[in-house]
Amino acid sequence: MDLLADLEARGLVQDSTDRDALRDRIGAGPVGIYYGCDPSADSLQVGNLIGLLVLRRFADAGHNAVALAGGATGMIGDPGGQSKERNLLDAETLARNTTRIAQQLEKISRVPLVNNLGWTGSLTLLDFLRDIGKHASVNVMIARESVRARLESDSGISYTEFSYQLLQANDYLHLLRHHGVEIQVGGSDQWGNLLAGVDLIRRAEGAHVHAFTWPLLLRSDGKKFGKSEDGAVWLAADRTSPYQFFQYWMNVTDADVERFLLQLTLLPVAECRALAAAHMQAPNKREGQRRLAREITTIVHGAEATAAAEEASAILFGGSPVSASAQALSFLAAEVPTSAFVSGGTVATMLAATPLASSLSDARRTIAQGAASVNGNVVAQDRPLTQSDLLYGRWVLLRRGKRTYHLLDAEPSTGR
Repeated sequence: MDLLADLEARGLVQDSTDRDALRDRIGAGPVGIYYGCDPSADSLQVGNLIGLLVLRRFADAGHNAVALAGGATGMIGDPGGQSKERNLLDAETLARNTTRIAQQLEKISRVPLVNNLGWTGSLTLLDFLRDIGKHASVNVMIARESVRARLESDSGISYTEFSYQLLQANDYLHLLRHHGVEIQVGGSDQWGNLLAGVDLIRRAEGAHVHAFTWPLLLRSDGKKFGKSEDGAVWLAADRTSPYQFFQYWMNVTDADVERFLLQLTLLPVAECRALAAAHMQAPNKREGQRRLAREITTIVHGAEATAAAEEASAILFGGSPVSASAQALSFLAAEVPTSAFVSGGTVATMLAATPLASSLSDARRTIAQGAASVNGNVVAQDRPLTQSDLLYGRWVLLRRGKRTYHLLDAEPSTGR
């Protein structure tokens, strides 16, 4: 299966310039391709993951893939998919965001990184109008779906956002001239911007280049995975922890398993379909979600964090924490209520000092009923908690019943 056919089989080609010409160019030998992200937030989100993996797929096939951080275009704001003008970020925030997303772009895509501020920051208005603006048809620009939708809205569109497509088109022109890029890719809401670049290059260079988009990644409720959407799934560990990230994919609907395996992992198409088919034979086992969670979390956070996230998940579903890694326990500390470990306290007094018991007598009844456990082991009677109970010299995991947890931390300055 050729690379474009593989992407088509994954549902990753929606709009494209001449499909046959695109297929021929990819098949003719190494070709430059780029995907860019603007720093409108300090982290990419899972909707960007498709683009990063498209770059990975091209790079793995021997092509010259480039990731672009939009340090310049981020100052303007893309009107695509927006019902009103974005708030412009200050220079310090943009610089911080750019640094953060650049690290994610490079880590996940594993391809060379460029920042369009490098060639746009020093571009004067007169040079931009003479060299770029003279090739742009206002009639065509107004006809773009993203612009037309805003023109017809109550809020309208500013000249600042209207010019965005020309800045992105100039990126494509620059990358063609300096990096040999002949394909630009993006989500379907970027189609107008991609066409602007193709058109600019045709007018300015007399060259024919290519572009294609994929359908926007949608959640089960039909909303896209976006930075401005509630419950965004971030790629930065401090925005969506590896545990939360892993759990998100463990909880996707059965109907989404095959699509997400195809589009958000690097597994072969045949294996994705076989995994999805096997999953549907026994969906209650959630093996499809488990494989999906492992693959995506490993791509974004690495194998070690994935293993720790899976261990933490197992603990919270009744597994023993005794053999868990220190990283798994640190993940738990971020997910369950945590308070300080007090040397010399008993199981009952510590239960009573946490939300697990309303009083000392309630704690003692809980123990007598066999409903209290320490580090996964049911406590038959009240006893002191000692240093020997500390896992990795730091944590004790208390549980009441089957699913209510509290973590004691011997280093309370990092607890919560």
